[in-house]
Amino acid sequence: MSSIGSNKSWKDTLLSRRQIESLIADGRTIVIVDNKVLKVDAWLKFHPGGDKAIMHMVGRDATDEVNALHSAEARKLMNTYQIGRVEGRWDNFLPPIQGGEFRTSFEIADEDELVSDENGLATCSQSSSAPPSPLFDPTDRAHVSLQKRRRSGASENSIISSTTSVSSLSSVDAENSRSAPKFSHLDHLTHKEIDLDISKYPALDASTQDEITRKYRLLNRRIQEEGLYNCNYTSYLFEISRYALLFVLSMLSLKWGWYGIGGMFMGMFWHQLIFTAHDAGHMGITHNYTIDTVIGIVIADFLGGLSLGWWKRSHNVHHIVTNSPEHDPDIEHMPFFAISHRFFSSLRSTYYDRIMTYDPFAKFVVRYQNYLYYPILTLGRFNLYRLSWEYLFLGLGPRKGPAWWHRWLEIAGQLFFWIWFGYGVVYKAIPTASGRFAFIMISHMITMPIHVQITLSHFAMSTADLGVHESFPQKMLRTTMDVDCPEWLDFFHGGLQFQAIHHLYPRIPRHNLRKTQKLVQEFCTEVGIPYALYGFVDGNKEVIGRLRDVGRQAAILAECQRTIAESGDLGHH
Repeated sequence: MSSIGSNKSWKDTLLSRRQIESLIADGRTIVIVDNKVLKVDAWLKFHPGGDKAIMHMVGRDATDEVNALHSAEARKLMNTYQIGRVEGRWDNFLPPIQGGEFRTSFEIADEDELVSDENGLATCSQSSSAPPSPLFDPTDRAHVSLQKRRRSGASENSIISSTTSVSSLSSVDAENSRSAPKFSHLDHLTHKEIDLDISKYPALDASTQDEITRKYRLLNRRIQEEGLYNCNYTSYLFEISRYALLFVLSMLSLKWGWYGIGGMFMGMFWHQLIFTAHDAGHMGITHNYTIDTVIGIVIADFLGGLSLGWWKRSHNVHHIVTNSPEHDPDIEHMPFFAISHRFFSSLRSTYYDRIMTYDPFAKFVVRYQNYLYYPILTLGRFNLYRLSWEYLFLGLGPRKGPAWWHRWLEIAGQLFFWIWFGYGVVYKAIPTASGRFAFIMISHMITMPIHVQITLSHFAMSTADLGVHESFPQKMLRTTMDVDCPEWLDFFHGGLQFQAIHHLYPRIPRHNLRKTQKLVQEFCTEVGIPYALYGFVDGNKEVIGRLRDVGRQAAILAECQRTIAESGDLGHH
């Protein structure tokens, strides 16, 4: 009993902000959930959703993100990693993966002494982290840090993170960079986008964002009370019937020698399967982690040849850092697409751990990306094979812990898929090379709508980073749009037409999203957040318009660079 009591007392230890900062500076993975301080270093490599999703939450209050993406059982297990608690409202740090800088306990002590010496203070009450409370005014830290760096001879420009540059409001230093004399045209475009979002959306002060969060959580409670988290299994009987019909039609077409028609039905079969795999990946069917994972792997790997594990690793990051050019893999499609001028700076992707080089090929393609959008997406499924194989055969997923078996089941699924599809269908059922080619190309190209549906919800939305103080619900609604369609077309969109709602509450079964839409619209009206809703055609126009605008910016930049090179004018452009 005493050991249990001691453990409970240890977890109730009040940790100050400076203590948490120093832990992160020492390389610890610290996340705040419901005012509990979690040290999840040991869990990082075992996390079924990948390590990158956790790394984007380091130093942040991840309560809403965790609740949105995890089951009650998973949230309960997180208490195992609790090392203390904080009191009051937690002011987020910028995570290290996003360029955040942290000070060790020795550096904090040095800065406290420096401030004390300069101001003649007997105590360090005016230092950058207020003891012993975990709360403090973040502008104090920025002021002290800036003073210290100026004394050491560092320029203001060196303070800006290489990954964030002037792309966000996450750093007060980035704010200070606005007054820097050397300011590029691309930086002006970035600030213009940030200013536009600030004018359209609620203020970023603590009271406003806290109220949005409070009402978001109340809405979640209402959704639970109305049973909208309960899966409508009858709807899946219709889904399975449709899948079976499409597959049978494909096989019959091959039997009759209609290879192109057979490819069309196979593509439609895959297109529909994706929606249920998406549901399973979010535990939106049975809400049981193991059962939904098996369902997802059977659909994605065994029947579709794609890796569910790859998708979950990528998709979880997408749900946390939606539409961030440096961090969200779902919008990182260089050299083919750039939905923001910031890709012209050859950004480093924190997901892929590589530079997305804006090379001559990218410069050429991006200028015409609005014309190439649909043609490139018709070949999108081939790229998904590559990403799936890379994930599985390089062992990018967890090899131990509760998800250790996922990789091996998925590899078995890949072998099964290429036996039944590659050998049984393409090779054995189709006798001619031309017939095989037609079947493969048509079956893969017919899945193009799924790629349009995925990109449609984000490509036309904001890519600006409003900083670490923006609430989770506001960020999701600012970076995601919904697609308006009649109810009888829901089967075609498969729930992806409700992406804004899905990003707020990812575990709601898709057959309940239409009912949830009305509640979310009421919430948006109440808190003053614009709810982006476009028809399918108008949404496509918005995406093409965004691609055209960025393409024009690329052309203007190229012309400016050419003019400068020819004239030898190295002035500030």
